[in-house]
Amino acid sequence: MFTSIPWERVTSASWRKFSDPENKRTLSHIVEVDTLNHKLDPESGKLYTTRAITVHAPGPWFVRKIIGQDICHCVESTVVDARTKSMQLTTRNISLKKFLEVEEKIRYDPHPDNPNGWTVCRQETSIRIKPLSALASMAEKVEQKCAEKFMQNSAKGREVMERMCKYLEAESRGIAM
Repeated sequence: MFTSIPWERVTSASWRKFSDPENKRTLSHIVEVDTLNHKLDPESGKLYTTRAITVHAPGPWFVRKIIGQDICHCVESTVVDARTKSMQLTTRNISLKKFLEVEEKIRYDPHPDNPNGWTVCRQETSIRIKPLSALASMAEKVEQKCAEKFMQNSAKGREVMERMCKYLEAESRGIAM
């Protein structure tokens, strides 16, 4: 993903994806995003950021009814290394953990064949439904539904990132969009 977009633009888009009003419709599963802290390590030059993200609870409606919650709180930890041009984001849910554990890792690096013009994006996601006596026989189906919803939301996230990159490209050329 993003192979024809420079690393600097992709990482800039990542920081702005939640604040752009155009993206709020696409990312309608995101309720709120707050920056909890950010710190620049002067020795390593790495930027460490932690954001709290509140989303509509994943999975089918009947699961939300059983667990009694419509929202889920997550923490996104980001490390940006400007020297190596690497950006790593790890997002984990901190609520609903007795029912569901989700971890998403995304890493952006310059493409080895064209480090100044292309970016490589690697994304991996782990979704694990905890066994519930009421859902033990359905755990696999529930996990599959959660994975399907996550994949849909992930595609929306990529769409937003691509739109933000185009916006930043136009902005750098002085073109209004």
